[in-house]
Amino acid sequence: MTTPPPAGPGAPAGSQASLRLSRLLKRPVTDRGGGSLGRLADVIVRLRGADYPLVTGLVAAVGGREIFVPIDQVSSFDGDPLRLSSARLSLRHFGRRDGEVLLRADVLGHRLIDVPNARLLRAADLVLARVPGLPPPRPDDLPPSRDDNFPAEWVVAGVDTSPRRMFGLRAPQTPAGRGGARDWHDFEWLIGHVGSALLRGPFARIRRLKPAQIADLLESASAEEETEILGRVRADPELEADVFEELDDDLATRLLGARTDFEIAEVLARMRADDAADAIAELPQQRRQPVLDLLPPGPRQKVLTLMGFASASAGGLMGVDFIALPGMVTVRGTLARVRESPLLQPEALTSVHAVDEDGCLRGVARLVTLVQADPDAALIEVCDTDPVRVGADTDITEVAVLMTDYNLITIPVVDDANRLLGVITVDDVLEIALPPDWRRREAAPHQPPL
Repeated sequence: MTTPPPAGPGAPAGSQASLRLSRLLKRPVTDRGGGSLGRLADVIVRLRGADYPLVTGLVAAVGGREIFVPIDQVSSFDGDPLRLSSARLSLRHFGRRDGEVLLRADVLGHRLIDVPNARLLRAADLVLARVPGLPPPRPDDLPPSRDDNFPAEWVVAGVDTSPRRMFGLRAPQTPAGRGGARDWHDFEWLIGHVGSALLRGPFARIRRLKPAQIADLLESASAEEETEILGRVRADPELEADVFEELDDDLATRLLGARTDFEIAEVLARMRADDAADAIAELPQQRRQPVLDLLPPGPRQKVLTLMGFASASAGGLMGVDFIALPGMVTVRGTLARVRESPLLQPEALTSVHAVDEDGCLRGVARLVTLVQADPDAALIEVCDTDPVRVGADTDITEVAVLMTDYNLITIPVVDDANRLLGVITVDDVLEIALPPDWRRREAAPHQPPL
């Protein structure tokens, strides 16, 4: 028995009927005369990129073996029983082909990435929908005749992640849209078999997520899911570095430790210097120097500088990428320098530092002040010439107190001669101030884009 598809997410536009996989499995399969053959064991689909997966066949349990039934030999896919239209049926044991996905074996009961909410959920059920058939390719791109009648096709249209109670009763609705069927395209699924990897694409829907969200997924992933997620992220080296910056120290150390020294250096070279320094400090002693030696000269020097400070001090917390200019540079020239620094951490670009010829700090100007100032004014004229600053050995708790008291987004770190060494940003302080297990919290629901 079929039911009308739900409105909105859960079924594609134009669908004519829908049914749940859980109600389809184990249905009896009969020949066209009604004689019993066996029961439905699984449903086979083929991936089609951005389109909904197409049902191409069934796996039927017949006489103690599983056999393949092409979908075009099924006259009543949504009937009970499932009636075949062909008198011939191969009794050879079913063998999966490359690219084929089995809905019960590969998807149902397995965890998926809920992309809009950036969390891992389990597929409790799947929604299949019947859609109008598409015409086959025609020579010379001739349009189809209006008399053509193409048979309807079945596709995987939705996923139900509602928790289930015993005896098939549905549990109450849960927050963040977990309840009920949702559109298939809201999810990235981890089936873990090589045959469909190329069809799923190198990034798939994971590329929609922010690095912090991917890090949250890795924190809650199983070993198999972790491998799948990292395998896709690794195809984008910049994204991979951003994700490692967001990971819990223990997890980042374990994941990096499983790689070669060269592979570790490749990741660290793209990370912020302060995060790279922390990552190297967490590696086993015998691996630190080989990894350092493999870093490019620029990142290596920055990392070595930061490793010379205690981790619980301002020097160990600061970043060494910032903008420092002579005080007589114009505001117009200062803003041009900001525009030319897209690779700097955005938080570090909220302030510009005026220095003298010896690199001594003479003032700090906030970006909003620069935007509002006369473009021809000198940088030093719009600076706070007595900025709050800290020494490299300042305790990080004192740094946090100062930034809170003075409502600072960044705070400069100087040496005994007032030479500018680095900058601490508010996100670095927040990470230190939060409880040690903050990364293992339940992630807040992610609002979908407007």
